[in-house]
Amino acid sequence: MLVAPCAIGAEKILANELKQLGFVPENSASGKGSVGRVVFAPSAAESALGDAGFFAAAYRANLCLRTADRVYARLAFFRATDFEVLFEGVKAVRWQDWFRKDVRVLVDKVRTHASKLSSEHSVQGVTHKAIYESLGNAWRMSNLPETGDEVTVRVYVERDEVSVLLDLSGMPLHRRGYRTAGGEAPIRETLAAILLQMMNWRRKTPLHDAFCGSGTIPIEAMLYAHNVAPGLGRAFALESLVPFSGDSARAMIAAARLDAAKAIRTDCLVRITGSDIDEQVLISARANAERACVIAGRALQLAGIDARIPRPDFTQASFDELAAPYDSGLLLSNPPWGERLEDKDSARALYSSMHRLFTDFPGWEFAFITSHGEFEEAIGKKALKKKKLKSGNLDTCFYMYSKES
Repeated sequence: MLVAPCAIGAEKILANELKQLGFVPENSASGKGSVGRVVFAPSAAESALGDAGFFAAAYRANLCLRTADRVYARLAFFRATDFEVLFEGVKAVRWQDWFRKDVRVLVDKVRTHASKLSSEHSVQGVTHKAIYESLGNAWRMSNLPETGDEVTVRVYVERDEVSVLLDLSGMPLHRRGYRTAGGEAPIRETLAAILLQMMNWRRKTPLHDAFCGSGTIPIEAMLYAHNVAPGLGRAFALESLVPFSGDSARAMIAAARLDAAKAIRTDCLVRITGSDIDEQVLISARANAERACVIAGRALQLAGIDARIPRPDFTQASFDELAAPYDSGLLLSNPPWGERLEDKDSARALYSSMHRLFTDFPGWEFAFITSHGEFEEAIGKKALKKKKLKSGNLDTCFYMYSKES
């Protein structure tokens, strides 16, 4: 099985994306999935190919998923109520099938919940020891050189059930490869993609970000609208693992990237705009968008397609100077909050003045994400829907408003 973590609160969005890509999300017996992640299987066609299909699915998930933070291979899943069982369960994994002999293994994160094995530090130590003993026995080595690539392992222990996960992504998947300077407190690319899905945004609908900053929301909308796989501009940790190092694996990777390139849409009308009061961040936004389009352009050339992706239109303007560019659309923004202004009182004052957007953009839907707990009161309008989301260490709430007539 494969495992994809995501922002807490976005599990259904990720599960739906997995289904759209042909993967099979796992349904738990209780009907409730794990918090902040989704377990899934390859597509039926990939599953029929055995190990080769599993590896193809793992690469495709890294390449194509927009709303997942990473992709892991679940190498073991077993019940353990003491450290001896934990040790033996981890040791039983055929780690030598995945790693080269100079590997350096890092157990980077452990999470325990409602389990007898409650010490995360102890679980981490036992897991690390079991992996190295397993490798030492397989390779008949008393000490591993640890001079090669670092690989990371994560362990979840929930209700005494242990999941041992191998990181296949490396850098988090929000690192698309188009951003070099994020600007001040940028929203993660994966979270921007989640917000677009929560609003059921479609490419034919105009989209405007009134606080676009370094351009993450418009750029992610552009990639989604033109069906540009978000991983086309980067490599993944799995490419250094043994199953992905042979000629057949390299051919599979090349084929997956070619398929993604051929799937890019260049024949559709897309109207995406962004504005910000700060011209300096708009310089970053335009540069980020240009890099994203260059990545897409190189993929199109690989597929022999002579076309280009249009860039979002970024303009310098305060939100109170804006007029709706179209009769209807979606205004989706990540307005500054306390961490990005001098204090939360400044954020509240800003939100109060944002009420005019509802009259300046008649016929539009609105959505805002912020960590400010008094957003609705400050903007003076109750949201039609709201959803708590936690991305990284940041607790936020997403406020969704219906069209204004």
